[in-house]
Amino acid sequence: MQAALHAAAATLPHLRRGLTAESASRAAPHLLELTQAAAIALADSERVLAFVGEGDRRHAAGDAVETLRAGGGADRVHVEPQLDCGHPDCPLRAAVVVPVVVQTSVVGSLYAFYTSPGRIRPEDMRVVQEAASLVGAQVALAALETQGELLARAELRALRAQISPHFVYNALTAVANSIHTSPDEARELLTEFSEFIRYAFARERPYVTLADELQYVEKYLRLERARFGDRLQVRVQVAPEVLHTRIPALSVQPLVENAIRHGLEMGIGGSVQIVASDFDREVELRVSDDGAGMPPERAAAALEGRTDGIGLANVHRRLQTTFGEQYGLEIESRPDGGTTVVMTLPKGRAGVRVA
Repeated sequence: MQAALHAAAATLPHLRRGLTAESASRAAPHLLELTQAAAIALADSERVLAFVGEGDRRHAAGDAVETLRAGGGADRVHVEPQLDCGHPDCPLRAAVVVPVVVQTSVVGSLYAFYTSPGRIRPEDMRVVQEAASLVGAQVALAALETQGELLARAELRALRAQISPHFVYNALTAVANSIHTSPDEARELLTEFSEFIRYAFARERPYVTLADELQYVEKYLRLERARFGDRLQVRVQVAPEVLHTRIPALSVQPLVENAIRHGLEMGIGGSVQIVASDFDREVELRVSDDGAGMPPERAAAALEGRTDGIGLANVHRRLQTTFGEQYGLEIESRPDGGTTVVMTLPKGRAGVRVA
Protein backbone atom coordinates (compact mmCIF):
# COMPACT_ATOMS: atom_id res chain seq x y z
CA MET A 1 0.00 0.00 0.00
CA GLN A 2 2.80 2.43 0.89
CA ALA A 3 4.58 1.66 -2.38
CA ALA A 4 1.37 2.21 -4.36
CA LEU A 5 0.69 5.53 -2.65
CA HIS A 6 4.25 6.64 -3.26
CA ALA A 7 4.03 5.70 -6.95
CA ALA A 8 0.72 7.53 -7.33
CA ALA A 9 2.03 10.66 -5.61
CA ALA A 10 5.21 10.61 -7.70
CA THR A 11 3.20 11.05 -10.91
CA LEU A 12 1.56 14.26 -9.71
CA PRO A 13 4.24 16.93 -10.32
CA HIS A 14 4.82 15.63 -13.85
CA LEU A 15 1.22 15.26 -15.03
CA ARG A 16 0.30 18.65 -13.57
CA ARG A 17 2.23 20.04 -16.56
CA GLY A 18 -0.23 18.47 -18.99
CA LEU A 19 -0.09 15.30 -21.11
CA THR A 20 3.03 15.75 -23.22
CA ALA A 21 5.89 13.52 -24.29
CA GLU A 22 8.06 14.95 -21.51
CA SER A 23 5.49 14.63 -18.72
CA ALA A 24 4.45 11.16 -19.92
CA SER A 25 8.06 9.91 -19.97
CA ARG A 26 8.55 11.09 -16.37
CA ALA A 27 5.23 9.69 -15.11
CA ALA A 28 5.31 6.35 -16.92
CA PRO A 29 7.87 4.59 -14.62
CA HIS A 30 5.72 5.45 -11.60
CA LEU A 31 2.58 4.21 -13.37
CA LEU A 32 4.44 0.97 -14.13
CA GLU A 33 5.23 0.57 -10.44
CA LEU A 34 1.66 1.44 -9.49
CA THR A 35 -0.01 -1.05 -11.84
CA GLN A 36 2.58 -3.84 -11.47
CA ALA A 37 2.16 -4.54 -15.19
CA ALA A 38 4.96 -5.82 -17.41
CA ALA A 39 4.95 -2.59 -19.44
CA ILE A 40 3.11 0.70 -19.60
CA ALA A 41 2.44 3.08 -22.47
CA LEU A 42 0.87 6.54 -22.46
CA ALA A 43 -0.42 7.82 -25.77
CA ASP A 44 -2.43 10.63 -27.24
CA SER A 45 -4.85 10.00 -30.10
CA GLU A 46 -2.05 9.41 -32.63
CA ARG A 47 1.32 8.73 -31.05
CA VAL A 48 2.90 6.86 -28.17
CA LEU A 49 4.12 9.51 -25.74
CA ALA A 50 6.02 7.12 -23.45
CA PHE A 51 6.74 3.40 -23.20
CA VAL A 52 8.50 1.66 -20.29
CA GLY A 53 8.93 -1.96 -19.29
CA GLU A 54 9.36 -5.23 -21.16
CA GLY A 55 9.20 -4.97 -24.93
CA ASP A 56 10.91 -1.59 -25.00
CA ARG A 57 13.24 -2.83 -27.73
CA ARG A 58 10.24 -3.08 -30.06
CA HIS A 59 8.09 -0.21 -28.83
CA ALA A 60 9.06 3.38 -28.08
CA ALA A 61 7.82 6.92 -27.75
CA GLY A 62 6.98 8.42 -31.11
CA ASP A 63 5.51 5.23 -32.56
CA ALA A 64 2.04 5.37 -34.03
CA VAL A 65 -0.53 3.96 -31.58
CA GLU A 66 -1.51 1.36 -34.19
CA THR A 67 1.86 -0.37 -33.70
CA LEU A 68 0.80 -1.43 -30.20
CA ARG A 69 -1.95 -3.61 -31.74
CA ALA A 70 -3.97 -3.28 -28.56
CA GLY A 71 -6.96 -1.29 -29.78
CA GLY A 72 -7.99 1.62 -27.61
CA GLY A 73 -8.70 5.22 -28.52
CA ALA A 74 -12.40 4.86 -27.75
CA ASP A 75 -14.25 6.15 -24.72
CA ARG A 76 -14.41 2.77 -22.97
CA VAL A 77 -12.05 0.17 -21.53
CA HIS A 78 -10.66 -2.32 -24.03
CA VAL A 79 -9.13 -5.70 -23.16
CA GLU A 80 -6.85 -7.56 -25.58
CA PRO A 81 -6.34 -11.12 -24.18
CA GLN A 82 -4.35 -12.43 -27.20
CA LEU A 83 -1.98 -9.64 -28.14
CA ASP A 84 0.18 -9.97 -31.26
CA CYS A 85 2.10 -6.81 -32.03
CA GLY A 86 3.80 -8.32 -35.08
CA HIS A 87 7.23 -8.75 -33.47
CA PRO A 88 7.91 -12.47 -32.77
CA ASP A 89 10.42 -11.72 -30.02
CA CYS A 90 8.16 -9.24 -28.16
CA PRO A 91 7.20 -10.73 -24.75
CA LEU A 92 3.89 -8.86 -24.43
CA ARG A 93 0.86 -11.14 -24.81
CA ALA A 94 -2.12 -9.28 -23.29
CA ALA A 95 -3.17 -5.69 -22.65
CA VAL A 96 -5.72 -3.44 -21.00
CA VAL A 97 -6.35 -0.07 -22.63
CA VAL A 98 -8.16 2.62 -20.62
CA PRO A 99 -9.06 6.05 -22.02
CA VAL A 100 -7.67 9.15 -20.30
CA VAL A 101 -10.65 11.47 -19.96
CA VAL A 102 -10.54 15.18 -19.16
CA GLN A 103 -14.02 16.47 -18.41
CA THR A 104 -15.93 14.70 -21.21
CA SER A 105 -13.14 14.48 -23.79
CA VAL A 106 -10.77 11.57 -24.39
CA VAL A 107 -7.28 13.08 -24.58
CA GLY A 108 -5.28 9.86 -24.67
CA SER A 109 -4.99 6.30 -23.45
CA LEU A 110 -3.14 4.33 -20.79
CA TYR A 111 -1.91 0.91 -21.95
CA ALA A 112 -0.97 -1.80 -19.45
CA PHE A 113 0.74 -4.88 -20.94
CA TYR A 114 1.21 -8.39 -19.52
CA THR A 115 3.44 -11.30 -20.54
CA SER A 116 0.83 -14.04 -20.07
CA PRO A 117 -2.00 -14.31 -22.61
CA GLY A 118 -5.58 -14.86 -21.56
CA ARG A 119 -8.08 -13.29 -19.22
CA ILE A 120 -6.95 -10.19 -17.29
CA ARG A 121 -7.66 -10.37 -13.58
CA PRO A 122 -10.44 -7.98 -12.43
CA GLU A 123 -8.18 -6.48 -9.76
CA ASP A 124 -5.55 -5.66 -12.41
CA MET A 125 -8.17 -3.97 -14.57
CA ARG A 126 -9.37 -1.88 -11.63
CA VAL A 127 -5.84 -0.72 -10.85
CA VAL A 128 -5.26 0.34 -14.46
CA GLN A 129 -8.61 2.15 -14.53
CA GLU A 130 -7.76 4.02 -11.34
CA ALA A 131 -4.34 4.91 -12.72
CA ALA A 132 -5.95 6.29 -15.89
CA SER A 133 -8.37 8.29 -13.73
CA LEU A 134 -5.39 9.70 -11.82
CA VAL A 135 -3.74 10.73 -15.09
CA GLY A 136 -6.96 12.37 -16.31
CA ALA A 137 -7.48 14.25 -13.05
CA GLN A 138 -3.96 15.68 -13.07
CA VAL A 139 -4.16 16.66 -16.74
CA ALA A 140 -7.49 18.38 -15.99
CA LEU A 141 -5.85 20.35 -13.17
CA ALA A 142 -3.03 21.34 -15.52
CA ALA A 143 -5.60 22.64 -18.01
CA LEU A 144 -7.38 24.61 -15.29
CA GLU A 145 -4.12 26.14 -14.08
CA THR A 146 -3.21 27.09 -17.66
CA GLN A 147 -6.59 28.72 -18.16
CA GLY A 148 -6.23 30.52 -14.84
CA GLU A 149 -2.80 31.86 -15.74
CA LEU A 150 -4.00 32.96 -19.17
CA LEU A 151 -6.89 34.77 -17.51
CA ALA A 152 -4.55 36.38 -14.99
CA ARG A 153 -2.28 37.57 -17.82
CA ALA A 154 -5.24 38.98 -19.75
CA GLU A 155 -6.47 40.85 -16.69
CA LEU A 156 -2.97 42.17 -16.05
CA ARG A 157 -2.92 43.57 -19.59
CA ALA A 158 -6.29 45.18 -18.92
CA LEU A 159 -4.98 46.75 -15.72
CA ARG A 160 -1.94 48.14 -17.52
CA ALA A 161 -4.19 49.76 -20.09
CA GLN A 162 -6.36 51.21 -17.33
CA ILE A 163 -3.67 52.72 -15.11
CA SER A 164 -1.20 53.93 -17.70
CA PRO A 165 -2.96 57.12 -18.94
CA HIS A 166 -3.64 58.44 -15.43
CA PHE A 167 -0.26 57.50 -14.03
CA VAL A 168 1.79 58.58 -17.05
CA TYR A 169 0.09 62.00 -17.15
CA ASN A 170 0.69 62.66 -13.45
CA ALA A 171 4.28 61.43 -13.54
CA LEU A 172 5.24 63.50 -16.54
CA THR A 173 3.55 66.52 -15.00
CA ALA A 174 5.71 66.09 -11.88
CA VAL A 175 8.84 65.87 -14.04
CA ALA A 176 7.84 68.91 -16.09
CA ASN A 177 7.30 70.98 -12.94
CA SER A 178 10.86 70.23 -11.79
CA ILE A 179 12.80 70.75 -15.01
CA HIS A 180 13.48 74.47 -14.58
CA THR A 181 13.57 74.76 -10.79
CA SER A 182 15.40 71.52 -9.98
CA PRO A 183 16.91 69.78 -13.04
CA ASP A 184 18.76 67.19 -10.94
CA GLU A 185 15.53 66.14 -9.30
CA ALA A 186 13.83 66.02 -12.70
CA ARG A 187 16.50 63.59 -13.94
CA GLU A 188 16.01 61.40 -10.87
CA LEU A 189 12.27 61.41 -11.36
CA LEU A 190 12.66 60.38 -15.00
CA THR A 191 14.85 57.49 -13.87
CA GLU A 192 12.25 56.39 -11.31
CA PHE A 193 9.53 56.74 -13.91
CA SER A 194 11.36 54.65 -16.52
CA GLU A 195 12.18 51.91 -14.00
CA PHE A 196 8.57 51.74 -12.81
CA ILE A 197 7.25 51.58 -16.39
CA ARG A 198 9.75 48.83 -17.23
CA TYR A 199 8.50 46.84 -14.22
CA ALA A 200 4.81 47.50 -14.84
CA PHE A 201 4.92 46.52 -18.49
CA ALA A 202 7.31 43.55 -18.33
CA ARG A 203 5.45 41.02 -20.48
CA GLU A 204 6.76 37.82 -18.94
CA ARG A 205 6.30 38.86 -15.33
CA PRO A 206 2.80 37.84 -14.17
CA TYR A 207 4.01 37.02 -10.63
CA VAL A 208 6.58 38.74 -8.42
CA THR A 209 7.61 38.66 -4.78
CA LEU A 210 6.00 41.08 -2.36
CA ALA A 211 9.47 42.57 -1.85
CA ASP A 212 9.68 43.37 -5.59
CA GLU A 213 6.19 44.84 -5.63
CA LEU A 214 6.92 47.09 -2.64
CA GLN A 215 10.20 48.23 -4.17
CA TYR A 216 8.35 49.55 -7.20
CA VAL A 217 5.56 50.97 -5.07
CA GLU A 218 8.28 53.11 -3.50
CA LYS A 219 9.30 54.33 -6.96
CA TYR A 220 5.67 55.23 -7.64
CA LEU A 221 5.48 57.08 -4.31
CA ARG A 222 8.64 58.99 -5.17
CA LEU A 223 6.83 60.41 -8.19
CA GLU A 224 3.72 61.20 -6.15
CA ARG A 225 5.80 62.98 -3.48
CA ALA A 226 7.15 65.20 -6.25
CA ARG A 227 3.56 66.26 -6.94
CA PHE A 228 2.27 66.66 -3.40
CA GLY A 229 5.39 67.42 -1.35
CA ASP A 230 4.92 67.25 2.42
CA ARG A 231 1.17 66.87 2.03
CA LEU A 232 1.75 63.15 1.33
CA GLN A 233 2.75 61.17 4.41
CA VAL A 234 3.40 57.43 3.96
CA ARG A 235 4.10 54.81 6.60
CA VAL A 236 5.25 51.34 5.55
CA GLN A 237 5.41 48.46 8.04
CA VAL A 238 6.14 45.00 6.62
CA ALA A 239 6.93 41.79 8.52
CA PRO A 240 10.21 40.38 7.10
CA GLU A 241 8.69 36.88 6.96
CA VAL A 242 6.27 37.87 4.18
CA LEU A 243 8.69 39.55 1.78
CA HIS A 244 9.17 36.41 -0.36
CA THR A 245 5.44 35.78 -0.71
CA ARG A 246 4.46 35.40 -4.36
CA ILE A 247 1.87 37.85 -5.63
CA PRO A 248 0.42 38.86 -9.02
CA ALA A 249 2.37 41.79 -10.42
CA LEU A 250 0.81 45.22 -9.97
CA SER A 251 -1.38 44.13 -7.08
CA VAL A 252 -0.29 46.67 -4.44
CA GLN A 253 0.41 49.78 -6.52
CA PRO A 254 -3.24 50.20 -7.65
CA LEU A 255 -4.34 50.08 -4.00
CA VAL A 256 -1.85 52.80 -3.09
CA GLU A 257 -2.86 54.89 -6.11
CA ASN A 258 -6.51 54.63 -5.06
CA ALA A 259 -5.62 55.72 -1.54
CA ILE A 260 -3.88 58.82 -2.89
CA ARG A 261 -6.68 59.65 -5.32
CA HIS A 262 -9.36 59.38 -2.68
CA GLY A 263 -7.37 61.49 -0.26
CA LEU A 264 -4.94 64.08 -1.54
CA GLU A 265 -6.40 64.50 -5.03
CA MET A 266 -9.78 65.28 -3.46
CA GLY A 267 -8.24 67.72 -1.01
CA ILE A 268 -8.95 65.54 2.03
CA GLY A 269 -6.29 63.90 4.21
CA GLY A 270 -2.82 62.99 3.04
CA SER A 271 -1.79 59.97 5.08
CA VAL A 272 -1.30 56.51 3.55
CA GLN A 273 -0.32 53.41 5.50
CA ILE A 274 0.91 50.12 4.03
CA VAL A 275 1.05 47.30 6.59
CA ALA A 276 1.84 43.66 5.74
CA SER A 277 1.42 41.08 8.53
CA ASP A 278 2.36 37.43 8.89
CA PHE A 279 -0.48 35.10 9.86
CA ASP A 280 1.26 31.72 9.67
CA ARG A 281 0.06 30.34 6.32
CA GLU A 282 -1.47 33.58 5.13
CA VAL A 283 -0.40 37.17 4.57
CA GLU A 284 -2.59 40.18 5.24
CA LEU A 285 -1.71 43.46 3.56
CA ARG A 286 -3.64 46.61 4.47
CA VAL A 287 -3.52 49.89 2.54
CA SER A 288 -5.23 52.69 4.47
CA ASP A 289 -5.96 56.34 3.81
CA ASP A 290 -7.58 59.13 5.81
CA GLY A 291 -9.65 60.37 2.90
CA ALA A 292 -13.39 60.85 2.42
CA GLY A 293 -14.35 57.20 2.80
CA MET A 294 -17.36 55.60 1.14
CA PRO A 295 -20.62 53.85 2.04
CA PRO A 296 -20.78 50.01 1.94
CA GLU A 297 -22.70 49.92 -1.34
CA ARG A 298 -19.99 51.94 -3.11
CA ALA A 299 -17.28 49.69 -1.65
CA ALA A 300 -19.11 46.64 -3.01
CA ALA A 301 -19.48 48.32 -6.40
CA ALA A 302 -15.73 49.04 -6.49
CA LEU A 303 -14.86 45.36 -6.04
CA GLU A 304 -17.39 44.39 -8.70
CA GLY A 305 -15.96 46.87 -11.21
CA ARG A 306 -19.02 49.12 -11.28
CA THR A 307 -17.13 52.35 -10.51
CA ASP A 308 -14.43 54.40 -12.23
CA GLY A 309 -11.82 53.45 -9.64
CA ILE A 310 -8.36 52.30 -10.67
CA GLY A 311 -7.90 48.58 -10.64
CA LEU A 312 -9.55 47.35 -7.43
CA ALA A 313 -11.87 44.93 -9.22
CA ASN A 314 -9.03 43.84 -11.50
CA VAL A 315 -6.68 43.12 -8.58
CA HIS A 316 -9.49 41.29 -6.73
CA ARG A 317 -10.20 39.04 -9.75
CA ARG A 318 -6.53 38.27 -10.35
CA LEU A 319 -6.00 37.27 -6.72
CA GLN A 320 -9.00 34.95 -6.82
CA THR A 321 -8.00 33.52 -10.20
CA THR A 322 -4.51 32.79 -8.89
CA PHE A 323 -5.17 31.63 -5.33
CA GLY A 324 -8.88 30.74 -5.06
CA GLU A 325 -12.17 32.32 -4.06
CA GLN A 326 -11.21 32.50 -0.37
CA TYR A 327 -8.57 35.13 -1.19
CA GLY A 328 -8.77 38.60 -2.65
CA LEU A 329 -9.69 42.08 -1.42
CA GLU A 330 -12.06 43.48 1.18
CA ILE A 331 -12.86 47.15 1.70
CA GLU A 332 -13.34 48.63 5.16
CA SER A 333 -14.72 52.14 4.87
CA ARG A 334 -17.37 54.58 5.99
CA PRO A 335 -18.20 58.14 4.93
CA ASP A 336 -15.73 60.67 6.43
CA GLY A 337 -13.85 57.79 8.07
CA GLY A 338 -11.14 56.92 5.56
CA THR A 339 -10.74 53.64 3.68
CA THR A 340 -8.71 50.48 4.23
CA VAL A 341 -8.31 47.90 1.48
CA VAL A 342 -7.38 44.51 2.93
CA MET A 343 -5.60 41.95 0.75
CA THR A 344 -5.40 38.33 1.91
CA LEU A 345 -3.22 35.77 0.14
CA PRO A 346 -1.39 32.53 0.94
CA LYS A 347 2.31 32.55 1.70
CA GLY A 348 2.99 30.08 -1.08
CA ARG A 349 1.16 28.11 -3.74
CA ALA A 350 2.45 25.38 -6.03
CA GLY A 351 2.29 26.37 -9.68
CA VAL A 352 2.71 30.10 -9.12
CA ARG A 353 6.17 30.91 -10.41
CA VAL A 354 7.99 34.18 -9.95
CA ALA A 355 9.41 35.34 -13.28
